[in-house]
Amino acid sequence: MAVDHYENFPVASILLPRRLVPAVEAIYAFARGADDVADEGDASPAERLASLAEYEAALGDIEAGRTPGRPMFARLATVVAQYKLSLQPLRDLLSAFRQDVVTARYPDYPALLDYCHRSADPVGRLMLALYGVAGAANLRDADAVCSALQLINFWQDVGIDIGKGRIYLPQEDLTRFGVREADIVAGADTPAWRALMAFEVARARALMLSGAPLATRLPGRIGWELRLVIQGGLRILDRIEAADYDVFRRRPALGKLDYLLMVWRALRM
Repeated sequence: MAVDHYENFPVASILLPRRLVPAVEAIYAFARGADDVADEGDASPAERLASLAEYEAALGDIEAGRTPGRPMFARLATVVAQYKLSLQPLRDLLSAFRQDVVTARYPDYPALLDYCHRSADPVGRLMLALYGVAGAANLRDADAVCSALQLINFWQDVGIDIGKGRIYLPQEDLTRFGVREADIVAGADTPAWRALMAFEVARARALMLSGAPLATRLPGRIGWELRLVIQGGLRILDRIEAADYDVFRRRPALGKLDYLLMVWRALRM
């Protein structure tokens, strides 16, 4: 299991009410498609930004009450109207995708967290809106959970991201712990690297736990879905620690026993 902020749309989950499946699939298609535009293939940055502008234009059509021509956008328009969804989370996602095209380094944790607020938090906000439970406290905790999941994904995929020329670890943290970019390129498993990753893992865990009470407040299926998502993220952090933070040669992944442990921990929340 990889922790990825778009894969946390529960499109295939048995816990997702069937009535919400079309809506979740439509939103997921938009988010996944735009993310792939920004991140996959060999298009130039200018071409990627132009394609993302088409997604932005589709949101403009939806806001104006016009039905977009592409079936994917038309399905999204139906869902937005049916559930009276705000378009801001979708615009936030596009903002983050555009940033992915042009930004490969983050100076500090606030800058990285700002990216997470736009790349990950909209997922939780949209799901809460679909369930009709988007109160202020729920939004706050959902933001914490989603941002934590995004950070966990970054720490899990340091070795993959550097191959794309990206480093999500804040530059100020690299300096603080004495880790050079050349060390990351080389996959150097040094004491400095392990100290840096221990710090980042602890920070992601604390953020996740700060939002975890949401899972016990939400009723029924959404609460159980969220419990499992939270436990999955925390288990990935356990795996990073068990690998002594060497994510270069032992990328954390979950197996059958991990899933059983997640269910047990979810029941105890």
